Amino acid sequence: MRVAVAGASGNIGSHTVTALQRHGHDPVPISRSHGVDLLTGQGLDELLSGVDVVVDAISAPPADREATMMYFATTTENLLAAEQRAGVRHHVLLSIVEVHRIAGTAHYSGKREQERLVSTGPVPWTIVPATQFFDFAATVAGWTERDGTAYLAPLLVQPIAPADVGEFLAEAAGGPPQGRHPGVAGPDRHDLVDMARRTHQAMGRAMKIVPTWEAILGPDMAGNVLLPGPDARIAPTTFDDWLAEQEAERVRPG
Repeated sequence: MRVAVAGASGNIGSHTVTALQRHGHDPVPISRSHGVDLLTGQGLDELLSGVDVVVDAISAPPADREATMMYFATTTENLLAAEQRAGVRHHVLLSIVEVHRIAGTAHYSGKREQERLVSTGPVPWTIVPATQFFDFAATVAGWTERDGTAYLAPLLVQPIAPADVGEFLAEAAGGPPQGRHPGVAGPDRHDLVDMARRTHQAMGRAMKIVPTWEAILGPDMAGNVLLPGPDARIAPTTFDDWLAEQEAERVRPG
């Protein structure tokens, strides 16, 4: 099938493109470098001609809650309208496990708006909720870092490798619309602070991580709320596997 991927050059989108190719599909990147602007809809009609499925793995640029919701709403509405005109048969959306249970960040609000639009929209759909990615801890630490010290909430998470998320999205794209897909997660539970420390160590970065509930992610994410449900699909890659890859990449000559 021809499968268009929104966010094809991003972390998850690039892995999705690779997985689609491995499964024998023809991925079609949706990006500004290919003449498409999701915020205006420019180029979407031409690009989606002959496309069977669209996978939406975009991420919003950093902004406040209102701006993030507007970004996700506008891009999703433009995608769905163009898909309906082109006769696309299936819309696959990457979302977040338990996104409706907690207020979370501006990003969570935007993903909830995406889910609402997709689930009430004109194109048959599958929503694939994933847990936090393996690089999430280091990313959040980077948001709060000041003079070599970062502040991070000690959240309990069951993170997943970005490549495994791409595999699940490609699998969903190759099948019929399912509505809400079971959550997808990695095999092990971890503390976010420990993950950040280990990630920075593997990447050769010196940073002090201070556990605190006064950072970006607050107590509404404490306990088990970020963990997947009992029906979750479990990915094979462990955090240790992923860390070893990061360290190997760092020390590889050239």
